[in-house]
Amino acid sequence: MTKDLTQQYIDAWLNGNYDEDVKKEIRKMQMNDPEALSDAFYRTLEFGTGGLRGILGVGTNRMNKYTVGFATQGLANYLIKCFSKNIKVAISFDSRNFSTEFAQIAANILAANEIQVYLFDSLRPTPELSFAVRHLQCNAGIMITASHNPKEYNGYKVYWNDGGQLVPPHDKNVIAEVNKIKEVDQVKWDGRPDLIRSIGKDIDNVYLTMIRRLSLHPEAVAEAKQFSIVYTPLHGTGISVVPQALSDFGFKNVHIVEEQAVTDGNFPTVKSPNPEEHAALELAIKKAKKVKADIVLATDPDADRVGIAVRREDGEYQLFNGNQTATLLFHYMLSQSNISLENNLFVVKTIVTTDLIDQIATDYNVECFNVLTGFKYIAEKIRENEGKKQFLVGGEESYGYLVGDFVRDKDAVSACCLIAEMAAYYKTEFNKSLIDQLGDLYRQYQYYKEDMVSLTEPGEAGMQAIQQRMSDLREQFPRELGGQQVVRVHDYKTQHTCNMISTTDDRIELPVSNVLQFLTADGSKVTVRPSGTEPKIKFYFSVCEAMEPEQTLEEVDKILKERIEALKKDLGL
Repeated sequence: MTKDLTQQYIDAWLNGNYDEDVKKEIRKMQMNDPEALSDAFYRTLEFGTGGLRGILGVGTNRMNKYTVGFATQGLANYLIKCFSKNIKVAISFDSRNFSTEFAQIAANILAANEIQVYLFDSLRPTPELSFAVRHLQCNAGIMITASHNPKEYNGYKVYWNDGGQLVPPHDKNVIAEVNKIKEVDQVKWDGRPDLIRSIGKDIDNVYLTMIRRLSLHPEAVAEAKQFSIVYTPLHGTGISVVPQALSDFGFKNVHIVEEQAVTDGNFPTVKSPNPEEHAALELAIKKAKKVKADIVLATDPDADRVGIAVRREDGEYQLFNGNQTATLLFHYMLSQSNISLENNLFVVKTIVTTDLIDQIATDYNVECFNVLTGFKYIAEKIRENEGKKQFLVGGEESYGYLVGDFVRDKDAVSACCLIAEMAAYYKTEFNKSLIDQLGDLYRQYQYYKEDMVSLTEPGEAGMQAIQQRMSDLREQFPRELGGQQVVRVHDYKTQHTCNMISTTDDRIELPVSNVLQFLTADGSKVTVRPSGTEPKIKFYFSVCEAMEPEQTLEEVDKILKERIEALKKDLGL
């Protein structure tokens, strides 16, 4: 992006029909912080295939009234092209700063475009928005959230009429319409408040009823009367429905982390409201030790991800990563559901999620689809198989899981219930914890260990550095990683697999994506991909080892940890 174009954006805001307080902020930055001004205007905040996500503030590269307005007008224009009339859109929002305002702005613009809006009366989780789109037979949905990002962020996710996030061709088509909105006066900001209908408890009741029907072992929950749960919503939407969902499942001994039950976009008790980060669960674990809880459940601000910690015999708590929880949940659903050839069941995971799930699915004679990173691809696979096969469970390593198909995005509300039920079942039936059960699965199949390194490269220079790193890896594949020969390279951008031994080339039957995977002779796998929502490049590592009867879990874990460190070293991490 040239400096001239950056200045054009700045001038357009200073001279256009923008609020005067916005113009004052721009002039203030011109005088006091020109570097911050440049970063705020060096590009337009990209409306990607998942919508918008960015830092709050003034500028074309920030989340604000105008970026939300442009996105909504572009979406409205595309919906009118597709459906012409009688268009309906559901809108929800999380606890982040300005989420309520952005939701109302989006509702007003849609209504001004003669579109019927169903706006939640207060914050609700992302999965409930996905459910509402389907339940109300809407043409689209909007969720105002930046998921698990720090407090400085907010975002805008768009859903199609199947309740899943946008996939081809609608993703690119919506982006094209959004990019056509160049002037603030192209946006219809106000009109037809009569087209905005408030929804809330009516949707909660139906959604929670559907979740309750997912229970596989209500008798185990009833028997485990003393089974204790600590739950934290991390200041987010989970507080609106998760406690009730757990109660509906039969759990009566649920302890809420009260400090984090307060909905607050500043997330005052955590550095980042991300259940993937151990620090986010510190207060919950402290409470769990006090009440001797069996399990800790933590959902992110829009309640689509859940992190867990399980009580060990020594009274301490072991945190599970997303791959471990996914392994347990997939196995629970596969082993406890009524599976027969007539069911024609299938499960779905992403290409960076543990391959142990593939082994387990094969053991139960159930097809396991692998899709690109992003839950929208899991939703797409469900839609493709409607009427032909029955979806059982889906998941990804980044703490997102889905059971049943009435929601088409990751659902931490139902996941909380089923994870808790799973833990209660193993405790009552076998006197085992989830720690014990995971160890048994490692012994039965293979011990899989995964890790991920995320490098943040902020600003325009960072974006260029990320792209350069991907280009360098493509131009010269590593021939060896971790002391092992690289035997295959999957390039999802060119959609080809290169066999490094036979030099053959096979086609990848997945959409184009800027992802590289390196597979070594010992079964290790390294995946490299730039984030689709943040200025980051991510490196995923997966290694495995068959366990000998005399080996302990600790011994094998150490071997695999050393293998991962060797892989990191060869990549300069």
